[in-house]
Amino acid sequence: MPKSEYILELNGITKIFPGVKALDNVHFNLKAGEIHALAGENGAGKSTFIKVITGAHQPDGGEIILNGERVVMSDPVIAQERGIAAIYQHAASYPDLSVAENIFAGHEFKIGPFIDWARMNREAKKLLEAVDADFSPTVSVGSLSVAQQQLVEIAKALSMNAKILIMDEPTAALSQREAEALYKIALRLRDQGTGIILISHRFEDMYGLAERVTVFRDAQYIGTWNLHEVEQSFLIHQMVGRDINQLYPKKEAQVGEELLRLENLSRTGFFRDVNINVKAGEIVGLTGLVGAGRTEVMEAVFGVHQPDSGKIIFRGEEIHGHTPTQMMAKGLGYLPEDRQKDGLLLQWSINHNISLPVMAKECQNGIFISRKKEYELSDGMKDLLAIKAPDTDTLTGALSGGNQQKVVVAKQLAANPKMIILDEPTKGVDVGSKAAIYEIMSDLASQGLGILMISSELPEVINMSDRIYVMSEGKVTAEFTDTKSLTQEIILNAAMPQSKAAS
Repeated sequence: MPKSEYILELNGITKIFPGVKALDNVHFNLKAGEIHALAGENGAGKSTFIKVITGAHQPDGGEIILNGERVVMSDPVIAQERGIAAIYQHAASYPDLSVAENIFAGHEFKIGPFIDWARMNREAKKLLEAVDADFSPTVSVGSLSVAQQQLVEIAKALSMNAKILIMDEPTAALSQREAEALYKIALRLRDQGTGIILISHRFEDMYGLAERVTVFRDAQYIGTWNLHEVEQSFLIHQMVGRDINQLYPKKEAQVGEELLRLENLSRTGFFRDVNINVKAGEIVGLTGLVGAGRTEVMEAVFGVHQPDSGKIIFRGEEIHGHTPTQMMAKGLGYLPEDRQKDGLLLQWSINHNISLPVMAKECQNGIFISRKKEYELSDGMKDLLAIKAPDTDTLTGALSGGNQQKVVVAKQLAANPKMIILDEPTKGVDVGSKAAIYEIMSDLASQGLGILMISSELPEVINMSDRIYVMSEGKVTAEFTDTKSLTQEIILNAAMPQSKAAS
């Protein structure tokens, strides 16, 4: 039997859950020393497929061939023993344990019945050096940044001699600089013969790293292509089943009165002397590297924290000692970066999530809650934002990432704001949902809302913003009013810490 050119093949994989066919006769193959992207919208079957590869789910049909041999991945331990490892957007780590303990969890070095701590820390240090990590193996994982935790996950995969590495949305929570550092490690692993399956909603990731791409849509295999032979518009069509004529559907809007002005706003240890303004009908971008202070500034504006000095002027009124509830009443909405932690109650229905902020104002008859008014509000928002769900009684936790994001937007719009702050509005959502969110933003601006968008995705910052502010190390380092001539390099240079930008 001739040796296969692939280290991993999956043929005709089918997976059925009660009432749902999650995978329908899909195919995939991977070569040693190759980065192969797996693309598709949320709900296309990518996550289920990865769980089949890693042994978390057993397929109901099809076959898995590993190194030319048909295998059964009966559980995740078997998959690990066969050289398959996965790193995810949210690291599956033990935050209170050390880096070394996390790396060797389940396969610790021992002397008799006792753990050999000296050897484990020594070997962990070697693995960390292999992924360019600059922290000690003895620190707790909970003290590390998201990017550093990703490095721990890669080191863990290396500790198990993984020959197949699955990277599921590895850069979704990273800055551009952190993502580029991860790119270098992935390319080095590829050059050493590791086969990498890359799942990402970011086209920069796919085109920057992968040689081939396979697309799933509606639980079915659509096709596999060499990435350098296909354009982004072609891939989008394959992923969503239709043409998205404009990924960034920016409408012309009449710029009106000033809604927000920050004057020398400061909070010790977080940001200082920040000057920003937003007008009605504008989409203003705020970007910078992770840790630049962008979110902290907007949390101070919304009343999550109080600034130490400076002025916040909203709709002509200087604001002091404010709370989020007071700012919402004044007409300011806020979509937080972590929608699941700070924006939604996942065990609640769409209906209850949308109506919660305006329950007392919009959904009462006297002292009683009017369920009729509540449903009228949530059903109207569901239709307006095209939230994909059977009805508004659906649990929010059961929705895809893009539809969860739409529910958070619906919560804000229900309060009829004059301005809305969107913190990473498209993080972790698929291309179809991104286009829908951009269209919502453009529609809102054309209706006279002011929008301030915090984003690390430079293509959306450049293409959706009327003006752009850049922050670095807690300060605004640049304002760009001509976005048409901007490049990502210009923005990144303004976002770099000044010592590094000078060098």
